[in-house]
Amino acid sequence: MAKTIGDWGEDVAARHLQARGYEIVRRGYRSRYGEIDLIAQDATYLAFVEVKTRKSAHFSEAREAISRSKIRKLRQTAEMFLIEYETELQPRFDVIEIYAPRGVLTAEPEILHLEDAFQ
Repeated sequence: MAKTIGDWGEDVAARHLQARGYEIVRRGYRSRYGEIDLIAQDATYLAFVEVKTRKSAHFSEAREAISRSKIRKLRQTAEMFLIEYETELQPRFDVIEIYAPRGVLTAEPEILHLEDAFQ
């Protein structure tokens, strides 16, 4: 079930980005260091996006699940992507939190897009 809610959350996040003018470049980009959920671009930025989907923020905000170790792996994976695919765009790390009280049945999930979430 966790994979299903995660995939659903990534779909919600991708639609959110597209509605704001981003183009989805890759989904689920993997390197030997880890995986980046979404890579999206607009006219200025290449955003490496970590998506966190939760039913609520009652116990903690979704972004709090991103450890220092995870951030290090995201940076290393982004470096691998940038070596493989050259770009003139400014790289940035974003977090999109999806809060869906009814899981995949939530009609209107709360979406929080944190741009430049960590340096």
